[in-house]
Amino acid sequence: MGDPRKPRKKYSTPSHPYEKDRIEEENTLIKGYGLKNKREIWKAESQIRKYRTLARQLQADRGPTADSKKTELVAKLMSIKLVGGGATLDDVLGLTVTNFLDRRLQTIVFKKGLATTPKQARQFIVHGIISVSGRKVTVPGYVVTAGEEEKIGYYGKAPQLKPPEAAVAEAPVEKAPETKPSVPVPETKPSVPVPESKPSTPKEGSK
Repeated sequence: MGDPRKPRKKYSTPSHPYEKDRIEEENTLIKGYGLKNKREIWKAESQIRKYRTLARQLQADRGPTADSKKTELVAKLMSIKLVGGGATLDDVLGLTVTNFLDRRLQTIVFKKGLATTPKQARQFIVHGIISVSGRKVTVPGYVVTAGEEEKIGYYGKAPQLKPPEAAVAEAPVEKAPETKPSVPVPETKPSVPVPESKPSTPKEGSK
């Protein structure tokens, strides 16, 4: 079972880590939902996989408590708005990772207009600016229930929001390094070789 004092891993990594299609899809999800890393995608996939596995097991169950378990599972998923009213186990089997990501607090804060971008929504949550039912929540991956969705707001004073265009316009622009004009080097003419002077020979008769 492991040490109960140590948290267990709540997700499973892909069996083939270098699949091009999967990597491109994960990068799209990270950008669209403002996620921190791919572990948040793998956690959502693990939750959806757990619900679908349970739904398949209940479909094959013919015991006396099968119907009550089916109703309990559907009611639980309806409480977090993963499925709508009148849903069946077939609807549970059709869940995708985006259905779960849509129920994260970070996504709902952005969709409610409390932040201008998904990344800003994450920043507000981590910094304790967002509240759910009057209490501060600092977990971006918090799964919001149907009853809590209308009770999401600012914790304390509301921050001043700016449109994304203004944030981009106010971003500092890196200046290119100044280059000094190169000073032309004067051409040097080749030096004329000086003829060697021969030693003078004494004249005859001179002492």
